Amino acid sequence: MSGAAGPDTSAVDFGLTEEQRLLQQEVRRFAEERIRPGTVERDRNHEFPAEVVKEMGEMGLLGMIVGEEYGGAGLDQLTYVVVVEELARVCPSVAVTMSVTNSVCCWPIATFGRDELKREVLPRLASGECLGAFGLTEPGSGSDAGALTTAAVRDGDYWILNGEKAWITNAGYADYYVVVARTDPAAGKRGISAFVVDRHAPGFAVGTPEQKLGLHASRTAPLSFEDCRIPAINLLGEEGQGFKIALATLDHSRLGIAAQAVGIHQRALELAVDYAKERVQFGVPIAKHQAIRMVIAEIATELEVARGLTRAAALAADTREGGRLAAEAKLFASEAANRACYKSLQVHGGNGFSEEFEISRLYRDVRVTTLYEGTSEMQRLVISRHLLLSSPRTC
Repeated sequence: MSGAAGPDTSAVDFGLTEEQRLLQQEVRRFAEERIRPGTVERDRNHEFPAEVVKEMGEMGLLGMIVGEEYGGAGLDQLTYVVVVEELARVCPSVAVTMSVTNSVCCWPIATFGRDELKREVLPRLASGECLGAFGLTEPGSGSDAGALTTAAVRDGDYWILNGEKAWITNAGYADYYVVVARTDPAAGKRGISAFVVDRHAPGFAVGTPEQKLGLHASRTAPLSFEDCRIPAINLLGEEGQGFKIALATLDHSRLGIAAQAVGIHQRALELAVDYAKERVQFGVPIAKHQAIRMVIAEIATELEVARGLTRAAALAADTREGGRLAAEAKLFASEAANRACYKSLQVHGGNGFSEEFEISRLYRDVRVTTLYEGTSEMQRLVISRHLLLSSPRTC
């Protein structure tokens, strides 16, 4: 199958401005011309897209939500999710690489970092000179983030970190890591703090990359800290605010995962439509068969719902309902994208099981969207907590 844009399956623009539409078109051209040609080879060889990342930095895509005073583009969350969607439509590995450095590294530093730290770090991240990553998950704590054991102890003008992190996207290629560690073992979740760790900090190391089911061109690896010394200025917010910072960061990063799922979903629909028109069975293209038409209609309908919810959540990112809507968008979009890839592969029949067909890669890549940045089960808990512990909403 070719990399053509396929049918017009995203005609609704959700009120995008002229500038947003122009950027969307520019990113789509970039994705088709610069990313797609090497996607199959990078996936097969588990090759990190270093050159593509460099070009994204030159385009300003790695500092989209960083303020202009720190060298970023200073764009809003809606523009951000539109760009992530376009990248994910072509290569989910590239999309998550870009999303992680923006949402879980740049955003918490820009929001909670001290001016000195922001002036040092953000321009390098925004320009693409450096990548960012986020260290929350540990071998023994995933969804239960409050159970983390990585520890940080104050030593004069430094903090000393000891512990391990697991499943860290961009590990090994990132220069800056937002790391959450326990600073007061007796204070529970209030005894957790957040830090920025430079990859060159003594005692910091990256482990062996994970061999994953999908997202082969995205690097994921564990981190270790052995008497790792970082300057005290690298503390984000105040001591003890790390758990709140981590949760706020996840509220924003879930938008990127929702947009990634929407991009994958969009491509799954395009592939199903194109294949249904080309594949002939019983003397006619399978698009003539009602069973196939029903499947394609279901994929398309859920796509529009997922896109609309994701963009609504982006518009509400800084409001009281932002966290809930981000969780709802991530939950629905990721589950819907998984259904879309399943159905699109089914439309392809036996050919969909072959690596020669793009849908087989999407089928592998989409699976993790219901897992990282909080599983679907955790999203349901987040949503219900927002509704049950807050004042009733007016519909």
